[in-house]
Amino acid sequence: MALDGVHLLEHIQTPALAVARGQVVFANAAAKALLGSHIVSQDVRIAIRNPEAVSVILDDAGGSARIDGLSVGGSVWEVDCQVVGPGERLVTLYDLSVQASTARAHADFVANASHELRTPLAAIIGYVETLLTPKAGNDPATRERFLEIIRHEALRMQHLVEDLMSLSRIEAVKHEVPSDEVDIAVLAREVAGEFREGTNVSVGANCESAIIAGDRGQMAQVVRNLIDNALKYGKPGGPVHVTLEATHTGWLSVTVRDEGEGIAPEHLPRLTERFYRADTSRSRAAGGTGLGLSIVKHIVERHRGRFDITTRLGEGTTASIMLPLRKA
Repeated sequence: MALDGVHLLEHIQTPALAVARGQVVFANAAAKALLGSHIVSQDVRIAIRNPEAVSVILDDAGGSARIDGLSVGGSVWEVDCQVVGPGERLVTLYDLSVQASTARAHADFVANASHELRTPLAAIIGYVETLLTPKAGNDPATRERFLEIIRHEALRMQHLVEDLMSLSRIEAVKHEVPSDEVDIAVLAREVAGEFREGTNVSVGANCESAIIAGDRGQMAQVVRNLIDNALKYGKPGGPVHVTLEATHTGWLSVTVRDEGEGIAPEHLPRLTERFYRADTSRSRAAGGTGLGLSIVKHIVERHRGRFDITTRLGEGTTASIMLPLRKA
């Protein structure tokens, strides 16, 4: 038989099956992990319950097909079938889920970014065209009011572009584990001191220093984004509490808590999505781009940490980060 040497496929990570006369006669470990060890000796139509895949496998000429949901919902696979002898087929399965997910994310990202830029750009063009008319342009009060709106919308576009570039830089190095020593206790106090007088930001810690392996610029961005969010969406003029706690298990907990209105529970799972806003009108009025928490999530993941948000309506919101402390 042409399939005599098929057991060599046992050592590859790509799921592979040998099919003879419509029956699975061999499945390597990767295929068994994907479809179950019971598939050996089964009819291929039962082993792979997908009409498109089965059609390709049983076709006299073989071929390939792209199918959905072979492993989990939303997964994308390519089934490749080669005819190796009379009634004999070699079937390999390639997981395209990551590529498909990346392509979808890229398309969504471009569409969302275009939409976010289009809104302020349309406002700027509209107000400029109005100012070009003699009636509005020659009235000092109207001109000043419109120019202030144009400035606000232009700054909004600038912040959005800056956040987009920041997110792009973070994603470019997301697989590189940072190795510099960063004292988060010192960093948190420095960042809190950046905020203007009149804000009520306090920093408390159960340790004098808290060293992690990290990227200082990125970690400063995390603390800055979380404090800025708490000031924007917390109680107007209310306090923002930054708390650091080093644990005996080797982790550092960093929390940023406000005393605002809180967030409705249905919004929590989506808060770190790009451009997602729990309160669209309030976020835009405050100058939010909808990217701040997404940036925080990506940076924390790069630092092998965990990020979580908890909230109680009427009592406030707490953003929590857990980071591994650097071992002495």
